[in-house]
Amino acid sequence: MVEDDWHDVRAVIRLDGETFTTSAVLGLEDFSHLEVVFLFDRINPAQVRTDPRPPRGNPSAAPVGIFAHRGPYRPNRLGVSRCRLLAVDGLNLHVADLDALSGTPVLDIKPYLIEFAPRHPVTQPAWATDLMSAYY
Repeated sequence: MVEDDWHDVRAVIRLDGETFTTSAVLGLEDFSHLEVVFLFDRINPAQVRTDPRPPRGNPSAAPVGIFAHRGPYRPNRLGVSRCRLLAVDGLNLHVADLDALSGTPVLDIKPYLIEFAPRHPVTQPAWATDLMSAYY
């Protein structure tokens, strides 16, 4: 499974033309970023573990609980990604930096608003910073 090097990876989110018309994306082109909610559909629910474990299976890392991970083996198999919106072409949304595999079911799309950014300094443990160094 691909887990790193998502920077500048281009993708197209194709909205269902039987469900939506272009009115669904009216005004979206004015935003630079999107938040995309998707389903980790290639994860077998039987493989989901909720017990503490090292991030990405790194044996030298201390175990952390399921909600301290952002990986795909989640109880609800939902993923959330913030990506750049490059263009809106009808019902096709051209994006970059979306960390989802081709064909992944998209459940929702929201414009990213500055006001939803954290209002206080963001902190994280050193292991997370190390883990994410090659992600984007």
